[in-house]
Amino acid sequence: MRIDQVRYDHPDAAQLIEEVQQEYVKRYGGPDATPVDPGDFSPPRGLFLVGYDGDEPVSCGGWRSHGLEAEIKRMYVVKRARRAGYARLILVSLEQTAREAGHVRVILETGYMQPEAITLYRSAGYTDVAPFGHYADVTGAIHLGKALG
Repeated sequence: MRIDQVRYDHPDAAQLIEEVQQEYVKRYGGPDATPVDPGDFSPPRGLFLVGYDGDEPVSCGGWRSHGLEAEIKRMYVVKRARRAGYARLILVSLEQTAREAGHVRVILETGYMQPEAITLYRSAGYTDVAPFGHYADVTGAIHLGKALG
């Protein structure tokens, strides 16, 4: 898989973001309502990655800066490309670029209806952290973090 850094509003990113939002609608009854400023995913405040299988965009994810922490958002792999390791490759790239940008920890929110995401994050060393962000007080929201060594 080739991983490119793109703008949050790049057509391939926008397509994948729309797909992940529809996934949230199916699982939770509505899209992720976390406020997102596309500029937060542009250097130096953050970045956005799209993974390609050939020329086809198959995965994405980004991070945005919160001081010394980077918050991961919009991790997604298209259904036909799942279980091929693409999510882990995007996650490792996000962690690496966040570390290179000076962040000491990454944090994220996920939900109880995304067991595959929870499994991925926990297997990559993520542990529970204090609730934060838009879903801090929502039952079923899971808040995870990982120190970047």
